[in-house]
Amino acid sequence: MTESVVPARIVDVAALAGVAPGTASKALNGTGQLRAETRERVRRAAEQLGFTPDSLGRGLSSGRSYTVGLITTDSFGRFSIPVMLGAENALGAGEMSVLLCDSRDDPVREQHYLRTLLSRRVDGIIVTGRRTEPRPPVGAPAHVPVVYAFTPSQDPADTSLTVDQAGGAAAAVRHVLDLGRRRVAHVTGPEDHHAAQVRRAAAEAQAGDALLGPALHGEWSERWGRLAADLLLRRHPDVDAVTCGSDQIARGVCDGLRDAGRRVPEDVAVVGFDDWDVIALASRPPLTTVALGLEALGRRAGELLLAAVAGQPSPGTTTLPTRLVVRESTVRA
Repeated sequence: MTESVVPARIVDVAALAGVAPGTASKALNGTGQLRAETRERVRRAAEQLGFTPDSLGRGLSSGRSYTVGLITTDSFGRFSIPVMLGAENALGAGEMSVLLCDSRDDPVREQHYLRTLLSRRVDGIIVTGRRTEPRPPVGAPAHVPVVYAFTPSQDPADTSLTVDQAGGAAAAVRHVLDLGRRRVAHVTGPEDHHAAQVRRAAAEAQAGDALLGPALHGEWSERWGRLAADLLLRRHPDVDAVTCGSDQIARGVCDGLRDAGRRVPEDVAVVGFDDWDVIALASRPPLTTVALGLEALGRRAGELLLAAVAGQPSPGTTTLPTRLVVRESTVRA
Protein backbone atom coordinates (compact mmCIF):
# COMPACT_ATOMS: atom_id res chain seq x y z
CA MET A 1 0.00 0.00 0.00
CA THR A 2 1.44 3.38 -1.03
CA GLU A 3 1.52 6.03 1.67
CA SER A 4 0.06 9.34 0.48
CA VAL A 5 2.20 12.45 0.82
CA VAL A 6 0.56 15.35 2.63
CA PRO A 7 1.38 18.66 0.89
CA ALA A 8 3.25 21.19 3.00
CA ARG A 9 1.15 24.01 4.45
CA ILE A 10 1.99 27.63 5.14
CA VAL A 11 2.06 26.82 8.88
CA ASP A 12 4.76 24.22 8.18
CA VAL A 13 6.84 26.75 6.29
CA ALA A 14 6.38 29.28 9.10
CA ALA A 15 7.44 26.77 11.74
CA LEU A 16 10.59 25.80 9.85
CA ALA A 17 11.50 29.45 9.23
CA GLY A 18 10.77 30.42 12.83
CA VAL A 19 8.16 33.08 11.95
CA ALA A 20 4.41 33.51 12.30
CA PRO A 21 2.20 32.09 9.51
CA GLY A 22 1.11 35.62 8.55
CA THR A 23 4.74 36.66 8.17
CA ALA A 24 5.48 33.61 6.04
CA SER A 25 2.52 34.44 3.80
CA LYS A 26 3.66 38.04 3.37
CA ALA A 27 7.21 36.94 2.61
CA LEU A 28 6.08 34.55 -0.14
CA ASN A 29 3.55 36.99 -1.58
CA GLY A 30 6.01 39.90 -1.68
CA THR A 31 3.85 42.06 0.56
CA GLY A 32 4.39 43.72 3.94
CA GLN A 33 7.41 45.54 5.34
CA LEU A 34 9.77 42.63 5.98
CA ARG A 35 13.54 42.45 6.17
CA ALA A 36 15.30 40.86 3.23
CA GLU A 37 16.81 38.16 5.42
CA THR A 38 13.34 37.20 6.71
CA ARG A 39 11.99 36.85 3.18
CA GLU A 40 15.00 34.77 2.19
CA ARG A 41 14.65 32.51 5.26
CA VAL A 42 11.00 31.88 4.46
CA ARG A 43 11.81 31.26 0.79
CA ARG A 44 14.43 28.66 1.70
CA ALA A 45 12.01 26.95 4.10
CA ALA A 46 9.31 26.82 1.39
CA GLU A 47 11.81 25.39 -1.08
CA GLN A 48 13.00 22.79 1.43
CA LEU A 49 9.43 21.63 2.11
CA GLY A 50 8.37 21.78 -1.52
CA PHE A 51 5.67 24.29 -0.65
CA THR A 52 3.91 25.89 -3.62
CA PRO A 53 1.50 28.79 -2.94
CA ASP A 54 -1.99 28.18 -4.26
CA SER A 55 -2.38 31.22 -6.49
CA LEU A 56 -5.98 30.35 -7.33
CA GLY A 57 -6.81 30.08 -3.65
CA ARG A 58 -5.00 33.33 -2.94
CA GLY A 59 -6.94 35.05 -5.70
CA LEU A 60 -10.28 33.80 -4.46
CA SER A 61 -9.56 34.82 -0.88
CA SER A 62 -8.05 38.20 -1.69
CA GLY A 63 -10.13 39.26 -4.67
CA ARG A 64 -6.98 39.56 -6.77
CA SER A 65 -5.91 37.73 -9.94
CA TYR A 66 -2.14 38.09 -9.41
CA THR A 67 -1.78 39.15 -13.05
CA VAL A 68 -0.69 42.46 -14.55
CA GLY A 69 -1.22 43.71 -18.09
CA LEU A 70 1.51 45.44 -20.09
CA ILE A 71 0.23 47.41 -23.08
CA THR A 72 2.86 48.62 -25.55
CA THR A 73 2.95 50.45 -28.88
CA ASP A 74 6.49 49.17 -29.52
CA SER A 75 5.98 46.27 -31.95
CA PHE A 76 9.72 45.82 -32.46
CA GLY A 77 10.35 45.40 -28.72
CA ARG A 78 13.39 47.69 -28.61
CA PHE A 79 11.97 49.61 -25.65
CA SER A 80 9.15 47.42 -24.31
CA ILE A 81 11.17 44.25 -23.75
CA PRO A 82 13.73 45.83 -21.36
CA VAL A 83 10.85 47.58 -19.56
CA MET A 84 8.98 44.28 -19.28
CA LEU A 85 12.06 42.46 -17.97
CA GLY A 86 12.54 45.08 -15.28
CA ALA A 87 8.86 45.01 -14.34
CA GLU A 88 8.89 41.21 -14.08
CA ASN A 89 11.86 41.41 -11.70
CA ALA A 90 9.82 43.61 -9.37
CA LEU A 91 6.53 41.77 -9.79
CA GLY A 92 8.06 38.32 -9.49
CA ALA A 93 8.53 38.78 -5.75
CA GLY A 94 4.74 38.77 -5.47
CA GLU A 95 4.45 35.87 -7.93
CA MET A 96 2.50 38.01 -10.37
CA SER A 97 2.29 37.14 -14.07
CA VAL A 98 2.66 39.75 -16.84
CA LEU A 99 0.40 39.62 -19.90
CA LEU A 100 2.02 41.46 -22.84
CA CYS A 101 -0.31 43.18 -25.35
CA ASP A 102 1.07 44.89 -28.48
CA SER A 103 -1.35 47.57 -29.70
CA ARG A 104 0.80 48.41 -32.76
CA ASP A 105 -0.02 52.10 -32.27
CA ASP A 106 -3.68 51.34 -33.09
CA PRO A 107 -6.16 52.99 -30.66
CA VAL A 108 -8.88 50.46 -31.55
CA ARG A 109 -6.57 47.51 -30.88
CA GLU A 110 -5.44 49.16 -27.64
CA GLN A 111 -9.02 49.46 -26.38
CA HIS A 112 -9.65 45.83 -27.33
CA TYR A 113 -6.67 44.75 -25.23
CA LEU A 114 -7.79 46.98 -22.36
CA ARG A 115 -11.21 45.29 -22.34
CA THR A 116 -9.56 41.87 -22.53
CA LEU A 117 -7.27 42.62 -19.58
CA LEU A 118 -10.15 43.99 -17.51
CA SER A 119 -12.20 40.87 -18.26
CA ARG A 120 -9.32 38.84 -16.83
CA ARG A 121 -9.49 40.97 -13.68
CA VAL A 122 -5.86 42.08 -13.82
CA ASP A 123 -4.61 43.77 -10.67
CA GLY A 124 -3.03 46.63 -12.62
CA ILE A 125 -1.66 47.76 -15.97
CA ILE A 126 1.70 49.11 -17.18
CA VAL A 127 1.59 51.19 -20.37
CA THR A 128 4.77 51.73 -22.40
CA GLY A 129 5.88 52.44 -25.96
CA ARG A 130 8.66 53.63 -28.23
CA ARG A 131 7.81 57.36 -28.19
CA THR A 132 8.59 59.81 -25.38
CA GLU A 133 5.89 62.44 -25.87
CA PRO A 134 2.96 62.30 -23.40
CA ARG A 135 0.05 60.16 -24.58
CA PRO A 136 -3.68 60.12 -23.75
CA PRO A 137 -4.64 57.95 -20.75
CA VAL A 138 -5.84 54.44 -21.62
CA GLY A 139 -9.13 54.99 -19.79
CA ALA A 140 -8.95 52.17 -17.24
CA PRO A 141 -11.53 52.26 -14.42
CA ALA A 142 -10.45 53.95 -11.18
CA HIS A 143 -10.11 50.66 -9.26
CA VAL A 144 -7.43 49.36 -11.68
CA PRO A 145 -4.12 51.19 -11.12
CA VAL A 146 -2.09 52.16 -14.21
CA VAL A 147 1.59 53.12 -14.44
CA TYR A 148 2.96 54.76 -17.60
CA ALA A 149 6.61 53.87 -18.26
CA PHE A 150 8.88 55.73 -20.74
CA THR A 151 5.82 57.13 -22.55
CA PRO A 152 4.14 59.35 -19.91
CA SER A 153 0.44 60.14 -19.59
CA GLN A 154 -0.96 63.54 -20.53
CA ASP A 155 -2.87 63.54 -17.24
CA PRO A 156 -0.59 64.91 -14.47
CA ALA A 157 -2.64 62.97 -11.90
CA ASP A 158 -1.56 59.66 -13.44
CA THR A 159 1.58 57.80 -12.36
CA SER A 160 4.26 58.23 -15.04
CA LEU A 161 7.96 57.42 -15.35
CA THR A 162 10.26 59.08 -17.89
CA VAL A 163 14.01 59.26 -18.49
CA ASP A 164 16.14 62.41 -18.39
CA GLN A 165 16.81 62.74 -22.11
CA ALA A 166 17.90 66.37 -21.83
CA GLY A 167 20.41 65.51 -19.12
CA GLY A 168 21.79 62.67 -21.24
CA ALA A 169 22.20 64.84 -24.34
CA ALA A 170 23.94 67.55 -22.31
CA ALA A 171 26.27 64.96 -20.74
CA ALA A 172 27.25 63.73 -24.22
CA VAL A 173 28.26 67.24 -25.30
CA ARG A 174 30.09 67.94 -22.01
CA HIS A 175 32.05 64.73 -22.55
CA VAL A 176 33.40 65.74 -25.97
CA LEU A 177 34.11 69.29 -24.77
CA ASP A 178 36.06 67.85 -21.82
CA LEU A 179 38.11 65.91 -24.38
CA GLY A 180 39.12 69.23 -25.96
CA ARG A 181 36.80 69.09 -28.98
CA ARG A 182 35.66 72.55 -30.08
CA ARG A 183 33.79 71.99 -33.38
CA VAL A 184 30.71 70.00 -32.43
CA ALA A 185 27.80 68.95 -34.65
CA HIS A 186 24.51 67.28 -33.70
CA VAL A 187 22.73 64.73 -35.92
CA THR A 188 19.34 63.41 -34.89
CA GLY A 189 15.97 61.97 -35.94
CA PRO A 190 12.81 63.47 -37.47
CA GLU A 191 12.18 67.10 -36.57
CA ASP A 192 8.63 66.37 -35.40
CA HIS A 193 9.67 63.67 -32.89
CA HIS A 194 9.63 64.68 -29.24
CA ALA A 195 12.82 62.75 -28.44
CA ALA A 196 14.71 64.45 -31.27
CA GLN A 197 13.50 67.88 -30.15
CA VAL A 198 14.45 67.38 -26.49
CA ARG A 199 17.87 65.90 -27.24
CA ARG A 200 18.67 68.56 -29.86
CA ALA A 201 17.72 71.47 -27.60
CA ALA A 202 19.86 70.18 -24.74
CA ALA A 203 22.83 69.43 -26.99
CA GLU A 204 22.72 72.86 -28.62
CA ALA A 205 22.43 74.65 -25.29
CA GLN A 206 25.38 72.73 -23.85
CA ALA A 207 27.60 73.16 -26.93
CA GLY A 208 27.25 76.96 -27.04
CA ASP A 209 29.87 78.56 -29.28
CA ALA A 210 31.33 75.14 -30.14
CA LEU A 211 28.20 74.22 -32.13
CA LEU A 212 28.65 74.04 -35.91
CA GLY A 213 25.33 75.36 -37.17
CA PRO A 214 21.81 73.93 -36.73
CA ALA A 215 21.27 70.24 -36.00
CA LEU A 216 20.75 67.87 -38.93
CA HIS A 217 17.40 66.03 -38.85
CA GLY A 218 16.57 62.80 -40.68
CA GLU A 219 15.49 59.19 -40.12
CA TRP A 220 16.34 57.11 -37.07
CA SER A 221 18.63 54.97 -39.25
CA GLU A 222 22.22 54.11 -40.07
CA ARG A 223 21.56 55.20 -43.65
CA TRP A 224 20.75 58.71 -42.46
CA GLY A 225 23.87 58.71 -40.29
CA ARG A 226 26.05 57.95 -43.32
CA LEU A 227 24.36 60.68 -45.37
CA ALA A 228 24.68 63.15 -42.49
CA ALA A 229 28.41 62.46 -42.18
CA ASP A 230 28.85 63.32 -45.86
CA LEU A 231 26.80 66.53 -45.44
CA LEU A 232 28.79 67.55 -42.37
CA LEU A 233 32.15 67.07 -44.03
CA ARG A 234 31.04 69.12 -47.04
CA ARG A 235 29.79 71.99 -44.87
CA HIS A 236 32.22 71.76 -41.96
CA PRO A 237 35.37 69.83 -42.90
CA ASP A 238 36.91 70.86 -39.58
CA VAL A 239 34.25 69.08 -37.47
CA ASP A 240 35.91 67.20 -34.60
CA ALA A 241 32.91 65.80 -32.65
CA VAL A 242 29.39 64.59 -33.50
CA THR A 243 26.72 63.86 -30.91
CA CYS A 244 23.77 61.86 -32.23
CA GLY A 245 20.14 61.34 -31.30
CA SER A 246 20.37 57.54 -31.48
CA ASP A 247 22.88 54.72 -31.70
CA GLN A 248 21.70 53.78 -35.19
CA ILE A 249 22.46 57.27 -36.45
CA ALA A 250 25.82 57.30 -34.64
CA ARG A 251 26.86 53.99 -36.15
CA GLY A 252 26.03 55.35 -39.61
CA VAL A 253 28.02 58.51 -38.88
CA CYS A 254 31.04 56.39 -37.90
CA ASP A 255 30.74 54.45 -41.17
CA GLY A 256 30.40 57.64 -43.22
CA LEU A 257 33.40 59.27 -41.56
CA ARG A 258 35.51 56.17 -42.10
CA ASP A 259 34.49 56.00 -45.79
CA ALA A 260 35.66 59.64 -46.11
CA GLY A 261 39.04 58.80 -44.60
CA ARG A 262 38.39 60.28 -41.13
CA ARG A 263 39.45 58.33 -38.07
CA VAL A 264 37.10 57.81 -35.11
CA PRO A 265 37.91 59.02 -32.50
CA GLU A 266 41.32 60.47 -33.44
CA ASP A 267 39.89 62.94 -35.98
CA VAL A 268 36.22 62.99 -34.97
CA ALA A 269 34.67 61.80 -31.70
CA VAL A 270 31.16 60.31 -32.05
CA VAL A 271 28.53 59.80 -29.31
CA GLY A 272 25.29 57.88 -29.67
CA PHE A 273 22.12 57.73 -27.59
CA ASP A 274 20.09 54.77 -26.17
CA ASP A 275 22.90 52.24 -25.45
CA TRP A 276 21.24 49.65 -27.66
CA ASP A 277 23.90 46.99 -27.30
CA VAL A 278 23.27 45.21 -30.61
CA ILE A 279 24.14 48.51 -32.34
CA ALA A 280 26.52 50.23 -29.91
CA LEU A 281 28.81 47.23 -29.38
CA ALA A 282 28.81 46.18 -33.05
CA SER A 283 29.76 49.66 -34.25
CA ARG A 284 33.30 50.24 -35.49
CA PRO A 285 34.57 51.40 -33.06
CA PRO A 286 32.13 50.58 -30.22
CA LEU A 287 30.01 53.60 -29.38
CA THR A 288 30.19 55.94 -26.45
CA THR A 289 26.50 56.47 -25.78
CA VAL A 290 23.80 57.54 -23.33
CA ALA A 291 22.16 54.61 -21.53
CA LEU A 292 18.43 55.02 -20.89
CA GLY A 293 18.29 52.46 -18.08
CA LEU A 294 15.07 50.88 -19.35
CA GLU A 295 15.25 47.79 -17.13
CA ALA A 296 15.61 49.99 -14.06
CA LEU A 297 12.68 52.05 -15.30
CA GLY A 298 10.59 48.89 -15.75
CA ARG A 299 11.55 47.67 -12.28
CA ARG A 300 10.49 50.99 -10.78
CA ALA A 301 7.22 50.80 -12.73
CA GLY A 302 6.58 47.36 -11.25
CA GLU A 303 7.31 48.63 -7.74
CA LEU A 304 4.97 51.60 -8.16
CA LEU A 305 2.25 49.32 -9.50
CA LEU A 306 2.60 46.94 -6.55
CA ALA A 307 2.33 49.89 -4.18
CA ALA A 308 -0.76 51.17 -5.99
CA VAL A 309 -2.39 47.73 -5.83
CA ALA A 310 -1.72 47.81 -2.09
CA GLY A 311 -3.53 51.14 -1.85
CA GLN A 312 -0.49 53.43 -1.96
CA PRO A 313 -0.50 55.18 -5.38
CA SER A 314 2.15 57.72 -6.39
CA PRO A 315 0.52 60.24 -8.75
CA GLY A 316 2.68 62.53 -10.85
CA THR A 317 5.66 62.14 -13.17
CA THR A 318 9.05 60.87 -11.99
CA THR A 319 12.13 61.40 -14.16
CA LEU A 320 14.90 58.81 -13.85
CA PRO A 321 18.54 59.65 -14.70
CA THR A 322 20.39 58.52 -17.80
CA ARG A 323 24.06 57.47 -17.79
CA LEU A 324 26.94 58.16 -20.17
CA VAL A 325 28.76 54.96 -21.17
CA VAL A 326 32.24 55.75 -22.51
CA ARG A 327 33.68 53.49 -25.23
CA GLU A 328 36.18 53.71 -28.06
CA SER A 329 34.25 56.08 -30.36
CA THR A 330 35.44 58.98 -28.14
CA VAL A 331 38.34 57.59 -26.09
CA ARG A 332 40.73 55.16 -27.74
CA ALA A 333 41.37 52.17 -25.45
